[in-house]
Amino acid sequence: MQLVNSVKAQDVAVQRALEDVPHYVNECEALIAENCNDSVHFLYADKIREKASLFLNNFRGSSLYAIKANPHPAIMNLLWHYGVRKFEMASLREIEYVVNMFPEAELYFMHPVKSRQAIRGAYALGVRTFAFDCLDELRKIEEETDHASDLSLFLRVRVDQVNAAYPLSDKFGVPVQEAPLLIQRAQQNAQKVGLTFHVGSQCMDPAAYSEALSQIANMLSSSGVSIDKLDIGGGFPVYYPGMEPGLLEGYFDTIHRALDEHGLDTLELYCEPGRALVAEAGAVAVRVEMRKGQALYMNDGTYGALFDAGVPGWTYPLELRKMDGAEVSDGALPFRLYGPTCDSCDKMEGPFELPDNIAEGDWVIFRHLGAYGYAMQTRFNGFYSETMVAIG
Repeated sequence: MQLVNSVKAQDVAVQRALEDVPHYVNECEALIAENCNDSVHFLYADKIREKASLFLNNFRGSSLYAIKANPHPAIMNLLWHYGVRKFEMASLREIEYVVNMFPEAELYFMHPVKSRQAIRGAYALGVRTFAFDCLDELRKIEEETDHASDLSLFLRVRVDQVNAAYPLSDKFGVPVQEAPLLIQRAQQNAQKVGLTFHVGSQCMDPAAYSEALSQIANMLSSSGVSIDKLDIGGGFPVYYPGMEPGLLEGYFDTIHRALDEHGLDTLELYCEPGRALVAEAGAVAVRVEMRKGQALYMNDGTYGALFDAGVPGWTYPLELRKMDGAEVSDGALPFRLYGPTCDSCDKMEGPFELPDNIAEGDWVIFRHLGAYGYAMQTRFNGFYSETMVAIG
């Protein structure tokens, strides 16, 4: 009886987290009932539970949700329900958003370059952890927090990103060999000082983390400086066609082994999953408005939820839903896709393998788009979707 009550309490809590989101048994039911002119975002709560549990129970340190991946209130509420209490943010608006939703959340302002107003505002809202990657940014943080002594500061260092599908090394990060002087400078005022790095989005080889940790360990050993904290960033991958990473548990094992081997196991440890926490928890259904041979004109595109399909050119696990009752063909053809805006750049070359009888009015479901789908939408030309529904 106690177990039954516990299960019911969990169900009620999930329902409360999703109280503003319509719920349907399956995708076809949702598409028919919503009768939406825009694309439709699907949410699968069980996947949020699965991924939150994976990080919270298997990663040795603290997991900070990088809310840029998907800040939808239903996603945030589910993550909070399943135990996520720490959030990585890149702007003052993101900080204000999290504070308003969860006043007890732990806040980490990890963008390496921030405006003075943002630093001031963040500190006033309770942020005590900031990242920087140069002396000028460190001075800004010190000045705008009135040289506060209760700060934790993370120096962003640049590491190799050859194994990432989406490298992030060109914009931020100081070379590892230049880190010691900046660490010592930060230690003059800060309560604690750490290092942070990013191996790149969608990292396909866990050895990238161990190599980065080796570089950091060698730098610390040769310079004689010490740190209190270490943030290994994000980059944890999910499956897309042509990108088939190993299990995340294997990534954790590699990271933990490298920490132990290099004597970094006593540091306070953090990671910043975004994509890996929420990608599989979402999908986007996109309608075919016109077929011209092997070109499909869709009601969403690169200015909307399909940015990653167009700009870096990723493909996704795809499924076709025919709404006229017709059978889906076993044959397939490679298609290129065009978004709904008047901009000719709004295209996705693919090729996207889809059934050869796809036609106007059919819906294509892009799986694993819970990350950087909803979050990347613009309102260009009036094309965007605010329709989010829970499935299952």
